[in-house]
Formats: sequence, C-alpha cells, structure tokens
Amino acid sequence: MTVTLADVAARARVSPATVSRVLNGNYPVAAATRERVLRAVDELDYVLNGPASALAAATSDLVGILVNDIADPFFGIMAGAAQHAMGEGSGRAGGEKLAVVCNTGGSPERELTYLTLLQRQRAAAVVLTGGAVEDAVHTAATAAKLARLADAGTRVVLCGRPPVPGAGEAITAALTFDNRGGGRRLTEHLLTLGHRRIGYVAGPAERTTTRHRLEGHRAAMEAAGLGGAGLDRLTVHGRYDRRSGYDATLELLRRAPDLTAVVAANDTVALGACAALRDRGLRIPDDISVAGFDDLPFSVDAVPALTTVRLPLHEAGARAGRLATGTEAPPPGGVATIGGDLVVRASTGRPAA
Repeated sequence: MTVTLADVAARARVSPATVSRVLNGNYPVAAATRERVLRAVDELDYVLNGPASALAAATSDLVGILVNDIADPFFGIMAGAAQHAMGEGSGRAGGEKLAVVCNTGGSPERELTYLTLLQRQRAAAVVLTGGAVEDAVHTAATAAKLARLADAGTRVVLCGRPPVPGAGEAITAALTFDNRGGGRRLTEHLLTLGHRRIGYVAGPAERTTTRHRLEGHRAAMEAAGLGGAGLDRLTVHGRYDRRSGYDATLELLRRAPDLTAVVAANDTVALGACAALRDRGLRIPDDISVAGFDDLPFSVDAVPALTTVRLPLHEAGARAGRLATGTEAPPPGGVATIGGDLVVRASTGRPAA
C-alpha cells in the first residue's frame, strides 16, 4: 500500500502542512519537530512526489552508482566505465542520464541510506558494485529496499556482487565475478610450483567477496591434502587496504616463520604484504612468493611485478551501465558469471630448497 503524506503526519504527530514544510525545506521548523518528521519518513519509507514530469514517467534522469571506496581502483574503474557507458546510451533510452557516485565507505547503514535517497529522487537506475555484507538483517532490509525501487520503475543492476537473497525479480541483472574459481586457480599455481606452507591475507570476514575467494583457496589446499585446522592458523582477516596487508603478513610470519608464499585478498593488500616482507629482509620471490587478486593497473609496475587474477573490471562496469540504461538486454535468468584469468608475473617462483 502506498504511503501518503498524511500517514507520515500521523506517525510524527504533526499536521500534513508541517511534513510538507520539512520535506520542501521552505519554511522554518523546530529542530525536534524536523527530526521527528524525518524519522517517520524513514520508518514508513515515504517517497516524496517529484515534479509532474517525473510522476508521469515514474523515474527521473538520475542514476546512482554505489561503491565501497571510490579511491580504490577496483571500484573507480567499474564506476567510471559504467558512467561512460551511460553517456554513450544517451538518446537511445530516454536521453541523458546524471550518474551520481555514492561512496558508502563499506558501511551497510550508509548503503541503505543512499538507496533511500535514490528512491526519493525516483532514480532511473541503481548500480551496486562490489561484494555484499553477509548479515541477515541487512540482507533483508536491502532486499526490501530494492523491491520498492523496482516497484517504482527503477532498474537495479549488481556489478561484482551476487544476487541479493529475497530480492527476486527486483534485480534487473546481476553480474557476478567468479571469485571462487579465481582463488582456486591462484593457489593451484603456487602448489604447482611446489609451495606447501601458504599464508592467506583475507579481507573482512563479513564480505561475500572475502568468503568466496577464501573458499577457492581452501578448496585448492584441501584437494592437495593440505586442509584441516592448519588453514585457520594460516589465515588472517583485515581490511582491503595496504596497511592491513602489511600487518597481517607480519602476523603470519609470527605464526609460521617457515612460510614460503602469501596469497593476498587483493592487489592493494598484496603491496602491503610485499612491504612487510622487504622490511623483514626477505626477498620476493626468492624467499617468499606473493600473489594478489584483481590485476589493478599498478600490479604490472610493482617490483617485482605481481602475480594475480585479472578481473575484467572495465568491461563489467560498462556492461552494468548499459544494463542500467536499458541499451543491453539482461542475461538469461538475469545472472551472468564473469570469470577471471590467472596472470603469472615475477612475484611468484619455486620455494627455496
């Protein structure tokens, strides 16, 4: 059932005129009253009517692109490619679109806030990039929010993110990365070189990307007869940043001084791992091999150049942009899995005898 301005007024215990003043911002309202009205708006998921032209079409020319960290090339590449693709589609699917990048900082609460704001603006499309937080409450809230967006005519596209449980047909398309397969191939490469003591610097434990890449690594280790409780001891979780890679690698060396290889959650984390090893006087790959994930632009210029899994970030972002503007048809079943390629460079070699 559609929530009305009168419903908000009743929840906030004010007049409809007061609600209108708060939402339009054209009349002074006491701070406590304003806060009460905005809380009622959030609780009821009320969407403010836009201009008459927007009402006729149900959506505006706004497209929201949600990223965890715009400073991270992983997200910047996808967001930039999506925005460029939307511009190329102008004139073929409703004219020019205004793409707004929303930086969540990895906060689930911030993600929901941006989705609410985009809903209120009757966004034409929303693109969510990167892994999701695995929390039942947040997942349910996200599914409900995406359903409301879809009901209002907003196209919802996931890029580098698995389908949201419970969202169902609210998702226009989901482009997922084969993180498990890439993680497995990376570790199989090290095993083939002869490594058996392999440490793993994982990302935040609650992220889907972290879990899937770690599952691929562990599947390779178990297939080689190297599973068991020892894998937990050789795994350290942290943020997807350089400092985390540095600190986690020092912790791995403390736990297992005989390590011969380190697999990092992504290329940025791998740079931190390399710095920690150099500071300990260890040579890469002569003493310890290092591998990353994503093949970000700096990976080939690292010293030594980084072995990694290449994800087609630009291509995925561009495809997400076309799906968001309706210039490309959704994949069969609405979901497409995008594989990654193993790129072997100088940072990995055979373990020292």
